Amino acid sequence: MTEPAHSRRTAWARNLDTPLRDFLCTETGSAAVLLGAALAALAWANIHAASYAAVWRTELSIRIGTAGLQLDLRGWVNAGLMTFFFLVVGLEARREFDMGELRERRRVALPLAAGIGGMAVPILIYLLFNLGRPSAHGWGIAMSTDTAFALGMLALVGPRFPDRLRSFMLTVVVVDDIVALVVIATVYADRVRWPALVVAAGLFGSVLVVRALGLRYGLVYFALGVATWVALLKSGIDPVVVGLAMGLMTYAYTARRDDLDRASELFRSFREQPTPELAREARAGLETAISPNDRLQQLYHAWTSYVIVPLFALANAGISIDGSFLAAAFRSPITLGIIVGYVIGKPVGILGTSWLVTRLSRGRLRPPVGWAAVAGGGTIAGIGFTVSLLIAVLAFGGSDKTADLDRAKLGILTAAALASALTWLIFRATDRLPPRLRVRALLGTAETIVDLAVAVDEERDHIRGPERAPVTLVEYADFECPYCGQAEPVVRELLSDFGDLRYVWRHLPLRDVHPHAQLAAEGSEAAAQQGAFWPMHDLLLEHQGALTARDLVGYAVDLGLDRDRFLDALKSHAGAPRVAEDVDGADLSGVAGTPTFFVNGRRHHGAYDVTGLSQAVKLARASAMAGKS
Repeated sequence: MTEPAHSRRTAWARNLDTPLRDFLCTETGSAAVLLGAALAALAWANIHAASYAAVWRTELSIRIGTAGLQLDLRGWVNAGLMTFFFLVVGLEARREFDMGELRERRRVALPLAAGIGGMAVPILIYLLFNLGRPSAHGWGIAMSTDTAFALGMLALVGPRFPDRLRSFMLTVVVVDDIVALVVIATVYADRVRWPALVVAAGLFGSVLVVRALGLRYGLVYFALGVATWVALLKSGIDPVVVGLAMGLMTYAYTARRDDLDRASELFRSFREQPTPELAREARAGLETAISPNDRLQQLYHAWTSYVIVPLFALANAGISIDGSFLAAAFRSPITLGIIVGYVIGKPVGILGTSWLVTRLSRGRLRPPVGWAAVAGGGTIAGIGFTVSLLIAVLAFGGSDKTADLDRAKLGILTAAALASALTWLIFRATDRLPPRLRVRALLGTAETIVDLAVAVDEERDHIRGPERAPVTLVEYADFECPYCGQAEPVVRELLSDFGDLRYVWRHLPLRDVHPHAQLAAEGSEAAAQQGAFWPMHDLLLEHQGALTARDLVGYAVDLGLDRDRFLDALKSHAGAPRVAEDVDGADLSGVAGTPTFFVNGRRHHGAYDVTGLSQAVKLARASAMAGKS
């Protein structure tokens, strides 16, 4: 059966750049692939250890004349393909700063502190276990959280209202990903070759110049990025930092209506005269409307989640396990330091630092979730798979340190399993709390970011439902938009299911694609002058293919309105100023398409079917209840 159109993403979510849910769905799905790759590596290493080692030590070289690069297969995966993984990490970090929770700079302090605390405490624990030993050099292994694995496991063992917790965790782990890359580039670098490093700095400076000039050719950035990667590799610094740097400098922004209008005009020109030149212009116009951050996410995210990171796990997670190895490893300070650092140190660092910042700021800064959720987020952050394995290979990669490397890998894998189990226990215990206390423990009382620029005005806005309802659903919509017509029965069902829901319609006629939308909006305002906005609203959405002036007058007559008064209002465009006010409010809120929904002022990114919107309404109602308790 074909999926109904209204169950897909809203036009805004289809066109705009960084819905958090897209990222989380990709990471959640890839967690199973990553786990499968890790298990496959373990099976391969224990069935035929010689072949496992031989395959990943295979030398591969690229040469142009006398110059070239030569790395083993594991090196190409770890230093080459993982650059794209850290590019995605950088893109996510930039997105959070441009569009996510961190776009309000005052909110940066707490996740920044929590991320640092979540690294410092595990590092300290690891150093205490390895004090005075050569293995102390591996302290970086215990500090970083694997975003993909952690969020994937959180989906399996986490709470019923997961999105806000996942958003908080994403901001925290972005911090430790960035710090981990800095540590890799400095502490775990080989002997630095300064001439190559100077060349790398100059090449990256040219990237900044190209961006400042506004050039949007991806091949230029790719070529400069590859050249910088090669120079860093030659300098002795792990070149994966190039990916992070390129991601951090890639802007994220919402699609602007003027860009979409321009893209529509270019497409219409191509439709009238389908020439290669106009096709190229139309393609360029579409690309301009979408942020480069979004385009790179679409290009690389699935590959990194489903191919590159699992391949990295396959190349690095394999260790030969037997009784004697386990007995020695679980007495080793390396293994114990990693396990205790992750399973105990991570949650203590994240939870303790968050609590300390909240107390020192006297509540002005607090987590966007409740304390039980912070504790569960802290425990799931004990999954430190990808970056930890990368640092372990760098710290104990010598042939004389193979035993230390295997012990570190065992500690990482054991910590991931224990962290998942501990997170499950925390959220199962939270589920046993009384309902009001459970909601408060999961959602907290912090104010959320409000995306709706123009607050609902009971004297001005068109409202259905109780005026003092705890949840307000605002829709920017277009009477000629077929998606708005498909969303209308969903809204009706929500109003029927939730007696405490208030619904607000606001106009956003997309005149470049819907020629009758503006007139229909003005017609609804002409009906509103006679107290019949909602009856006219319902008729217009029922007859989206018949919205001419004659049709509108006919609907007014059917509703028993004063025909002459309605016609005069329509001819004089009396409703145009009111429609323009809604359009201005949509622009201020970054709305570019229809339908776009806001639930208690927060943009709804997901599908606009009953299930998706019901979950958003339930979460908003629970948050309101937690705030009043």
